[in-house]
Amino acid sequence: MAKERLKPISLHQEMQRSYLEYAMSVIVGRALPDARDGLKPVQRRILFAMYELGLTPDRPYRKCARVVGDVLGKYHPHGDQAVYDALVRQVQIFSSRYPILDGHGNFGSIDDDPPAAMRYTETRLSPISNDAILKEIDKETVDFSSNFDGSQQEPDVLPAQLPFLLLNGSAGIAVGMATSIPPHNLNEVVEALIAIIKKPSLEEKKLLELIPGPDFPTGGEILISNGIKDTYTKGRGSITMRGIAHIEEINPGKGKHKRSGIIITELPYQLNKASWIEKLAELVNNGKVSGIADIRDESDRDGMRILVEIKRDSDPKKILNFLYQKTSLQSNFGAILLALVDGQPVQLTLRKLLDNFLEFRENTILLRSNYLLKNIKKRQEIVEALIQAINNLREIINLIEKSKDTAEAKNSLISNLKINERQADGILGMPLKKITSLEKNSLKNEIEDLQGKRAELESIINDKEKLMKVMIKELKELKKRFGSVRKTKLIEGGDALIAERMANQRPNKELQRINALKELSKDSEIIIQANNEVKIIPSITIKKLKIKESNQERKNILPTKLIWPILNEPKILAISQLGKIGLLKWEFAGKKPGPLENFLPAGLENDEIINLIPLQEKKDISLGLISSDGKFKRVSINEISDISNRSTTILKLKNNITLQSCVLCEENSYLFLISNIGRIIKIKITENEFPCMGKLAQGTSIMKLFPSENIIEAINIREKQIKDLILITSKGTFIKHNTKEIKISKKGELGTIGINFKNNKEMKDRVINCFLNNKYVFIKTNQERYEKLETELINNSLYKKEKKLNIKLNDNEFIQSIFSMILPEED
Repeated sequence: MAKERLKPISLHQEMQRSYLEYAMSVIVGRALPDARDGLKPVQRRILFAMYELGLTPDRPYRKCARVVGDVLGKYHPHGDQAVYDALVRQVQIFSSRYPILDGHGNFGSIDDDPPAAMRYTETRLSPISNDAILKEIDKETVDFSSNFDGSQQEPDVLPAQLPFLLLNGSAGIAVGMATSIPPHNLNEVVEALIAIIKKPSLEEKKLLELIPGPDFPTGGEILISNGIKDTYTKGRGSITMRGIAHIEEINPGKGKHKRSGIIITELPYQLNKASWIEKLAELVNNGKVSGIADIRDESDRDGMRILVEIKRDSDPKKILNFLYQKTSLQSNFGAILLALVDGQPVQLTLRKLLDNFLEFRENTILLRSNYLLKNIKKRQEIVEALIQAINNLREIINLIEKSKDTAEAKNSLISNLKINERQADGILGMPLKKITSLEKNSLKNEIEDLQGKRAELESIINDKEKLMKVMIKELKELKKRFGSVRKTKLIEGGDALIAERMANQRPNKELQRINALKELSKDSEIIIQANNEVKIIPSITIKKLKIKESNQERKNILPTKLIWPILNEPKILAISQLGKIGLLKWEFAGKKPGPLENFLPAGLENDEIINLIPLQEKKDISLGLISSDGKFKRVSINEISDISNRSTTILKLKNNITLQSCVLCEENSYLFLISNIGRIIKIKITENEFPCMGKLAQGTSIMKLFPSENIIEAINIREKQIKDLILITSKGTFIKHNTKEIKISKKGELGTIGINFKNNKEMKDRVINCFLNNKYVFIKTNQERYEKLETELINNSLYKKEKKLNIKLNDNEFIQSIFSMILPEED
């Protein structure tokens, strides 16, 4: 019998299923907050358990052990220490910008001192959580679900009236993902919400003006930089924080010389004060910083004060700069705006996060209004019945007197007065005092009041504009009650300060690059020659040598692959065959011209470079990548615009697969793929068909290749452009096609045959390259000879007719490659 109960299962399937279940449990049930109330499950359960215990701000504190016990026994079957740690964090004024719990006792310190045991500390709800999170929970505003053993009901989300995900931030590490949301100022967030309600099409720029940056509970400074913009517009970014310090004169006492001292009054968010002082002392003892005589922590209950005493012959400004550059006095907050939306983890932008909350708040106001309206209707029925009873008092008394019992009296009232069961119960339960003239008037006043409230609630439910006005009014009231001035200062010019710090940290790279750029004349241009030699030449010299002119006849000058002005400090992207990219360090070519590999970033020096692309200042532009196995993917330029001095991988390639081509793509542009057998695939690039992917994705299959067929080139043209596409064969012939006439294909289709080869099995007879017809096309032969292609012959030739190029080749000489000069587009 025992053997029959056993079922064989696949180990890898069971491991996959079990791990996925565990991962989703951590993601949804533990680590990530909900975008609506901004709370993780444990935080929500703590608040609800305290609400049930009646621990409101006007009631005495209760032991934390009691709260933790209720949370564990009713809702959260995990460790008691985990629950207590979550409770402590919600009390700490240096962890939360607006603490949602009020504590009594030792709840830890900024020096990372541990809190007292839960049997010693006491807690209750803070006013903001009582009035802005739990106030409407008894008004049928949120759904409830069974707890872990089905014995209790717990809320799926709390009816928060403010976006606490932004106000207090959140941090959590799940499986394969993490969230790190900084806290913000209530006044700024409320103003942004009101602005969005009044103008749903509010511009992103205006929104960033209303919420210019986080507001940390520990104060400090934030350097305004692109990191903040990236955080709010992309959902991920790096925010640079600094402590606040000033230099003042220290009088050590009678008979001693005065000294300068650096006074630090605020530290960056989540920086351990004691640990920072200890690490600074280590730097002093190890001789890594000189000029510091003493470090003292003079903090007290009135505030923070760290004194760094400076030696008499030292410059305090230099030491302060050292503290910013080499210690955590200036550090980065890695922000990731990840939260649960409809039970799924989503990386949100600031606008999406606010929109999500507004949608939730609109729904809760609607549910609250329906609940209140339902109660008012019930009370209105009762009051109307009471008024009717008083008006027919003698008749009702006679009916009740004649009735044998309550049930009979109830039925008599229903049939005679034409009222419902609830109204009949109200009349039977009416006390005698209600028949006094004073009580009669109070009932009339009550019915008028109920009618007014009913009309108002019905207008809120039926009129969205009215509902939004109610929301704005409530937001303003909450702002008035709980708003506070900004604690964290915002410092302009953050990008320059960050670059300076990076330059000091990496003087051999960043600082040298900046200095090399300063020495270049702005009226110069980058030249990359056919032999991959990189130079920077004055524009006047380029004009004299007629390098840009189409009729350039000097044979002693090598053709040029790229000419680009340095005026706007262009970013030139180098793409390797192995799927790596990096920015060309062309600034160093001013003093020392040399081969391309000398100017490639670390990680690209030994790779074969297939493309050089000057990045354009355009919106909605992406990088299109085509691999040798016929796969295509798009990577947003925003993903790569801030790459540093090292190379980065943007395409995960399988064994024996290489990156074949890379092009800039605009939305609704056309991608042309050309193979060596003359096949042309024309595909329209749209966000729906080809969405931008992450750096390590492989892409989607776009072209099925035949045996011995290879992709030789990819070309992209804008939607309304019409160009001539020229295919060059190894025999030295060419054929011309109009890009408009080439039919549009879908993924996996055969496309168009651009040229017919007489002997398809002859590998020597193949397309070796292609280009869009222009005045600057050069041919390179196997004998390292360069020839400029005469475009007159191409211009005069017919479409789809194969013709011989007018280039004389020597014995055993053949065309090896073709390239077009890369120049800035003419306006």
